[in-house]
Amino acid sequence: MRRVRPGAAASRDGVASRPAGEERALTSVAAGDRYEEPADLPRLWHVTLSVSGKEAPLKEVRRGLEQLAHDHPFLLTSRYANDHAEIRYWEEARDLHDAAAVALRLWGEHRQTAKLPPWEIVGLEVIDRETYHQRLAEGYGPPPASPVGVHPF
Repeated sequence: MRRVRPGAAASRDGVASRPAGEERALTSVAAGDRYEEPADLPRLWHVTLSVSGKEAPLKEVRRGLEQLAHDHPFLLTSRYANDHAEIRYWEEARDLHDAAAVALRLWGEHRQTAKLPPWEIVGLEVIDRETYHQRLAEGYGPPPASPVGVHPF
């Protein structure tokens, strides 16, 4: 426990922060000013990645998607059939270009480790969080990604 003499200022690394009893100046924000997030902060993007190819045994497709979800717990839900699958998840990225780039690499980079079928990406949708919720509210967006997990179509 560090002790400070009465009337002395507390210090950090031996340098006084300010004399005891001195008040810190306050700053104010003019009425009507609004806080705006810096443009380069990461945002949430809802990603739907669709893949398709030659038929594969359903058990193997399911096992591969479950392994992908285990390796990357950010995946919300996957739906699959023996010749196509859809993966939905939230991605945190600075902009749409970054979110799309990550999504376009997902299947190929994890095909070996998760033993996914050699399918190609046939569709990609990346929308911001506000658009996703607006679509849901208006009733024309995709149903919420529930139940979470890997399910057949």
